[in-house]
Amino acid sequence: MQHYDIRVAGPEDLDGARTVMLDTVYRDFGTGYVPRWHGDIIDLRSAYVAPERHVLLVAVDERDGAVVATGALDSRGPAHPPNPRWLAERYPSGETAQLRRVYVRAEHRRRGLARRLVAALLDFAAADGGYRSVYLHTDPGVPGAEDFWRSQGVAVCDERETTGERVVHFEVPVPMAAIPAPVR
Repeated sequence: MQHYDIRVAGPEDLDGARTVMLDTVYRDFGTGYVPRWHGDIIDLRSAYVAPERHVLLVAVDERDGAVVATGALDSRGPAHPPNPRWLAERYPSGETAQLRRVYVRAEHRRRGLARRLVAALLDFAAADGGYRSVYLHTDPGVPGAEDFWRSQGVAVCDERETTGERVVHFEVPVPMAAIPAPVR
């Protein structure tokens, strides 16, 4: 049985996280690196590590110390364009936690890593206290992606039906932050 350490990415994890992300956009998405879509992957520190309300998590295989999965959260809502205007208005930046780059290497899938990463990202959003919604979009052409996200939240826009684009937008419930019991 394999064991994984889910943690906030440190400087020593950034190259491994970047590799998981780039491998995903090349192998799973088939797009390769597209700067306007994937610029954050190149500068993970500026995108997810340095900003206060952002976070980058990694899953590390404890056998060899390799980063095998990633998950990130930032405070930027979906932009219009390319997304529909109503979607950008519904999920404004600053009030919206956007889940990004939840990727698991193929040989480590079906072990609960994505679910554990998302749970930790949602805990981070709840602890922040300033997010009123959690948003993400996914490519339904990636095997398992749409089913996974449907198990986590609600599809609010399926662009296959409206624009013909291969994008499904989801809202995931923000968990209630743990409220300490009153001291008696």
